[in-house]
This record gives sequence, structure tokens and C-alpha cells, in this order.
Amino acid sequence: MNTKTNSSNSDSVIALNKKAQHDYFVEERFEAGLVLEGWEVKSLRAGKVQLRDSYVILKGGEAWLIGCHISPLLTASTHIHPDPTRTRKLLLNQSELNKLYGGVERKGFTLVPLRMYWKTGRAKCEIGLAKGKKEYDKRETLKERDWERQKERIMKAR
Repeated sequence: MNTKTNSSNSDSVIALNKKAQHDYFVEERFEAGLVLEGWEVKSLRAGKVQLRDSYVILKGGEAWLIGCHISPLLTASTHIHPDPTRTRKLLLNQSELNKLYGGVERKGFTLVPLRMYWKTGRAKCEIGLAKGKKEYDKRETLKERDWERQKERIMKAR
């Protein structure tokens, strides 16, 4: 019986897309698997991933993650020529894909990756069906956040 706890088996976050929360109203969230190569999994375990400028497109009945930067490790094999920003396929059910198509085609939503995490040893990507924020919405969000901080300070001082 193995009593060691493996960090890859817990739900641990690899990367967050904080800019997505600032730029979009996220209406619905979906969990998608990723089709990765071996060197990419090793880089994910080292935390060398960036979701900032990435997005999701639907093409040919499939979902694709574009612009996600996974930096290759220096210890990667010499016979592999890694492409850090290659297009990666997302694994979703047909019913989930249908919901996404409906939101994007009819309602004018966009698909953004929100976070990447480990779930039972497999890399997962949480994508959101989102609507873009206007500039005044972003300012309102910042005001609310500042007010919450001030309230916490006031309560702490008492």
C-alpha cells in the first residue's frame, strides 16, 4: 500500500487567466481535456504555461486552444523541435460543443480559457462562454474591488 500523496492527483491549479476576469463577463464554464505531447506535460508540471493572450475557436466540429504559450524545458529531447504556441485540441462532449456553438453563433459570446489545472493526473482547461466588458464596466469592477478592500480595513481596525 502506497501512502505517498502525489501532487498531480490533486486538483492543483497550473495557470490562471486573470485578464479574462477583468475583460469578460463569464456566463458559463466548461471543463475540457487537452491533447498534449510529452514535453508539454513536463513543462506543465514545471508550471511553464501562460494563458494571457490565448483564446478558443470552434472549427470543424472541434474546439481548439490558440495562443497558449507552453515554454519547453531545457532538458527536452534533442530530436524533438517543440513549438511553444502550437494549436492544441480541446476534448469536449458533443452536447458541450453544441452549447458552445449556440452561444458563439447566435448570442455573440466568445470563448476564453480561464485556468489550467490537474485533475486525477490529467491536465484540464476550464473555458468560459463570455461576453466582453465595456470600459465603464471595467471601471465599475475596480471601484467595487477597492470598496471591498476599504470595508475590510475598516472592519479590521475596529
